[in-house]
Amino acid sequence: MNKFKSLLYSLVLMLIFAPMAVSCDDNKSYADLLADEDKSVNNFLADQRVINSIPEDSIFEVGEDAPYYRMDEDGFVYMQVLKTGDLTKKAKDNELVYFRFMRYNLAYYDKGVLPDGEGNADDMEYSPTSFRLGNYTLPSSSQFGTGIQIPLYYLGIDCEVNIVIKSQYGFSDEISNVVPYLYNIRYFKSQL
Repeated sequence: MNKFKSLLYSLVLMLIFAPMAVSCDDNKSYADLLADEDKSVNNFLADQRVINSIPEDSIFEVGEDAPYYRMDEDGFVYMQVLKTGDLTKKAKDNELVYFRFMRYNLAYYDKGVLPDGEGNADDMEYSPTSFRLGNYTLPSSSQFGTGIQIPLYYLGIDCEVNIVIKSQYGFSDEISNVVPYLYNIRYFKSQL
């Protein structure tokens, strides 16, 4: 049911922002921008080991040499597990989850070299960001898109992943930009 909510939410956002995307770039249609996004993701994944499905037993290979798993039917999200976290302590629906991230614009990925990243992973002056798992009615959760929440349906709350997220599942205010990102995300349980 959560996957259905995520897909429905993404489709609604696409319908809202698609007309704006066409007007953002006079030289490219929305379809052209989506094609460029696919090329950028494929360029990055060509340098990775990719498995086109989630393991049936949900036991993922772990580490920097682990493959990227396609996490959805349409290929909007690919996840590499760096740490599984404690699998006996998974986040529950509507649970407050904090995370720190660094993200890299895959449109600028070139021959194994990532562009400079942005995020709050390395700068402790910035507080960690948070969302409520599966609760997209809250702006604090929906602003980050559906993609960053996917790992928590399979891994422990203290996990770390690299995750490729296409714009449809990314930050809601950036959907019209049609930019895919590679995120490194660490998740934390609320201490309250």
